[in-house]
Amino acid sequence: MKKRVLFVLLAAVMLLGLLPGALAADLTEQESAQLLAALDIMVGDETGDLALDRTVTRAEFTKMAVAASDCRDTVGDTVAVKPYPDVPQTHWAAPYIKAATDMGLVQGDLSGLFNPDREITLAEGVTMVLRLLGYQDSDFAGMWPAGQMAQYRALELDEGIACGQNESMTRRDAQALFTNLMFTKTKAGAYYLNVLEPDRNLVTADGDFDRLALINADMEGPVVADQGWQASIPFDLEGAVLYRDGKAVTAGAIQTQDVLYYSEIVRTVWAYSDKVTGLLEGRSPSASSPTSVTVAGRTYAIETLEAAYALSDLGGYAIGDTVTLLLGRDGGVAGVGTVAEEELLFYGVITDVEDLSYSDGATGDTYTARTVTICATNGQTYCYQLSNKNLEEGDLVQVVSDGGRASVTRLTVKQLSGKVDSQGEKLGKYAFAENVRIIDTYEVCTPIRIQASRLAGMTVAEEDVRFYALNAQGEITDLILDDATGDLHQYGVITEVEEVDVSLPTGGFVVSSSYTYKVGGVEQMFGSSNTVYNLKTGPCQVKMDGDASVERLYNLSERKLSQVSVSGMFAVDASQRKYKLSQQVWVYVYEDQSYQLSNLNRVAEGEYTLTGWYDKEETDGGRIRVIVAKPVT
Repeated sequence: MKKRVLFVLLAAVMLLGLLPGALAADLTEQESAQLLAALDIMVGDETGDLALDRTVTRAEFTKMAVAASDCRDTVGDTVAVKPYPDVPQTHWAAPYIKAATDMGLVQGDLSGLFNPDREITLAEGVTMVLRLLGYQDSDFAGMWPAGQMAQYRALELDEGIACGQNESMTRRDAQALFTNLMFTKTKAGAYYLNVLEPDRNLVTADGDFDRLALINADMEGPVVADQGWQASIPFDLEGAVLYRDGKAVTAGAIQTQDVLYYSEIVRTVWAYSDKVTGLLEGRSPSASSPTSVTVAGRTYAIETLEAAYALSDLGGYAIGDTVTLLLGRDGGVAGVGTVAEEELLFYGVITDVEDLSYSDGATGDTYTARTVTICATNGQTYCYQLSNKNLEEGDLVQVVSDGGRASVTRLTVKQLSGKVDSQGEKLGKYAFAENVRIIDTYEVCTPIRIQASRLAGMTVAEEDVRFYALNAQGEITDLILDDATGDLHQYGVITEVEEVDVSLPTGGFVVSSSYTYKVGGVEQMFGSSNTVYNLKTGPCQVKMDGDASVERLYNLSERKLSQVSVSGMFAVDASQRKYKLSQQVWVYVYEDQSYQLSNLNRVAEGEYTLTGWYDKEETDGGRIRVIVAKPVT
C-alpha cells in the first residue's frame, strides 16, 4: 500500500493553530476528504466521487481501518488462507480482513462468520477505531458497546457524525470518524496523526495542527510546461483544481516554461512562473556533474536531471553566457528556458550594482565586470554586465534584451493619479491590461509584485507612482509604485521604550533612544545616540533601509474591533464598519504586560477584547497590520 501525505493547503496558506478539541471540526468536508485520500484511507472512484451518502459494509470499513493503522504498508495483495469461512482467499478484502484480525481490530460473530457484505453499525466502527487508539475490550466495564460509546463521546470522536449507535454508517460518517481519529490522542497519549506520520510533527505537543508540514508532501514533479503539457498530467483536467503562483486559474492560464507539480490523489496542479536571467558564473561541484549553479551572484540548487544536463559542460551553456533558470516551488532549478518575447523589452528597478569576477570560458582567465541586478515589473530578476557607470541602486530602468546582450537605460519619472475602481480593473481614465505587471518599491529595498486587485478602491496620488507604460490600446501594462501599499514594510509591537532628552547644567543636551520590538515574535533592537523618535509601546511599522538594516519605527493607529473573519480577511467594529486585514496580519495576545505571538483562529473564537492597528486609511492603501487580543477578565 503506497503511503501518501496530502498537500492539503496551497502556497498561500500559513500555519494555523487550533484548539485540540476543534482540530477535526475546523476542516471542511473537502479538506477532510483530501486528508483521508492522501493517507489512502478513503478514496473516491475514477472521477473523484466519494459517494458519501452510500452505506459502508464491514469489509469496506475494515479496509479503511487497516489503511489507518501503523501496519498499513505491510498488507499484501493476496493471502495464503481464507480468514473466515465466508471470506475466501479470492475475496477482494481478504488481505485486509486477515490483517485486521491479526491486529485484533476485528473478530467474527458467534458462528465464526465475518459477514463482509453486511452494513457496519456505528458501534462496530467505533470499537475498531478505539482499538486503533490502543484501547482493549477489558478497558470497558459492562455490556458492549455501552463503555465503548461513552469513550467515543468523551474523546469527541462523535464530531460530525449523524447516525446512532445501532444504525448503519454512511461513507460520510466513516469520513468524519476517521478524520476525528487523526486528531485524537491514543491511550498512550500521542496524537494519532503523529503515530501514522512519525517523521512529521503534524500535531504539536500544544495541540496545534501544522498544516504547512503537509506542504512537504510527495507531490509529483517538477515538470516544465510545453505546448502539450496537459499530456504530462496523469489525470483528466476536467474538474481538476489548478493554481498558478498561488492563484486559482483555468488550464488556459498556464504558460509554457511554467514549472508544474501535481497530485493525482487530489486532482490538483500547481504552476510556478518564477525565473531568473543572468550570467552563468559557476557550476558546482564540477562542470560535468553540477548539482548547483551560480547565476547573477546567487547559487541555485538543481532539481532535475534535465536541468543538470543543460547546465553541464555537455549542454549548451558556458561560463559567462546568459542563461534563464526556471525555478520550482522551493527556488531550485527545474529547467532552463529562453527569454520570452515580452521580456525582450521590460521595465524595472536596479536592486544591486557590484563589480563581480567572471571566468573567461575560452581561456580560463578571470575578469571583473560591473554587474547590475534588476527586479522587473513581471517579478523576475535579471542580471547583466554593463559598462555604464552612471546607473545606481534604486534607478528605474528600461531594458531592451537581445540574447545575452542588453541595453539598459534610465527611465524618467512618469507619474499618474486617480482612483482605482472597486474591481481593481481601472486607474483613473486608464484600464489595466489583462496581464498588467505592478511592483511596489521603497528606497533600495527589494520591490514586491502585487496584483491589481490589491489596489481596488484606493486613491492613488501622483507621489505614489514612479512610472507607468501603456499599450497600443491605451491600457496600463506596467506600473511602478512608490511605497503606495505599505506591504513592503515589517509590522510588530514595541515592548520597551527608553528615551533621553535632557539639558545639562553646564549647557548642551543629552539625546538618545533605545527601543525593543518584536516582529513575528522575534525580539529586536533599534535606537539612536542622537535622536529621539517619540514612540510609545504598542504595535508599530518597521521601515527598512535596504533589506538588512532598520531605517526607523512608527507607531500604528488603532481601531476597536468587535469581530474578525478569518476566511474573509476582514474585521468589523462596534458600528459594523468593515476593515480589510493585511495578507500577513500579525496577531498578539497581550497578557501580564507581555505580547505573545498568536493567530487569527485562536483569537477569533476566544474570549478576547480585540484591537486592530493600521498604518494608513484603506483609501490610501492601508490595512490592519496587527491585532492585539486581551483576554476578557
